[in-house]
Amino acid sequence: MKAAIKRKYGPAEILRVEELKKPHPKAMEVLVRVHATTVNRTDCAVLSGKPYVMRLFTGLLSPRKIIPGTDFAGEIVAVGKAVTSFAVGDKVFGFKDDGMSSQATHMTISEAGNITTFPDNISFRQAAASLEGAHYAYNFLKQCTFQKGQQVLINGATGAIGSALVQLVKQYQVKVTAVCQNQYSDSLKRLGADRIIDYTEEDFTKDPQRYDFVFDAVGKSTFAKCKPLLKPGGYYISSELGPGGQNLFLSLTTSWKRDKKVIFPFPTDIKGSMQYMKALLAKGVFTPLLDKDYPLNEIATAYHYVCSGKKIGNVTLYMEAD
Repeated sequence: MKAAIKRKYGPAEILRVEELKKPHPKAMEVLVRVHATTVNRTDCAVLSGKPYVMRLFTGLLSPRKIIPGTDFAGEIVAVGKAVTSFAVGDKVFGFKDDGMSSQATHMTISEAGNITTFPDNISFRQAAASLEGAHYAYNFLKQCTFQKGQQVLINGATGAIGSALVQLVKQYQVKVTAVCQNQYSDSLKRLGADRIIDYTEEDFTKDPQRYDFVFDAVGKSTFAKCKPLLKPGGYYISSELGPGGQNLFLSLTTSWKRDKKVIFPFPTDIKGSMQYMKALLAKGVFTPLLDKDYPLNEIATAYHYVCSGKKIGNVTLYMEAD
């Protein structure tokens, strides 16, 4: 089989595509022919080993897993003798934020792992793009109680997390203001945004509108800058720790206040987010925002693009047949 390989932490240049022996599933495992994965912000952190806290989960001095990849969509081609939940031919997808060695043509995974089937009306590329960003968006959602007509601002609305958030919060009949470049406004309005702020033309933190929730899906702002946007009792939630890890501290110090608060959305319950997204995909009420699609042998180029911060929605890799 073909697989991307990383034997140390570093930039995209360290990645190589090599021929490896195809794995055989153990008794409780399945063998998946991977058709698509994404290259995402989590992958970039796992590749570089930065922030350094990531290494607590991926290996302190060198990566525990030499094949990168945190998500996949593919087809089961073999099952272990004790597997009861899946069968050969099942279309499946999965995600694990500290890595699952999925940027390869084949991978094995326990049937009890982060894997489930996905609807037949969804392509492999769409399925792979409905996991990583959507998982983090789902964890934003779990922290909130929405009421019809509330005002929500999403900074970074064209990212994987932000574009998923636009769609997830619209289920609650709220009004969504999306911060992005104006060239993507039509795409975001199709996903459910009611209003667009072009950050290249104006500073969204100076917006006169007041919001019940401000979501920073790229972590490029701060509570101090966004606090004036919030209504009394409003909430600020960021996908990042913030300068000096301040969002963790602020989530504690503002929790007892009646005024504006910070919530930090610890990303947990991956299986729950997968089942949630599977249901939305089946209903046809979620469409992942797709950007570029690269073959596996151009994986370094894909990582360069994603790590540059210029991607829109999801960047995918496709696995050509061995």
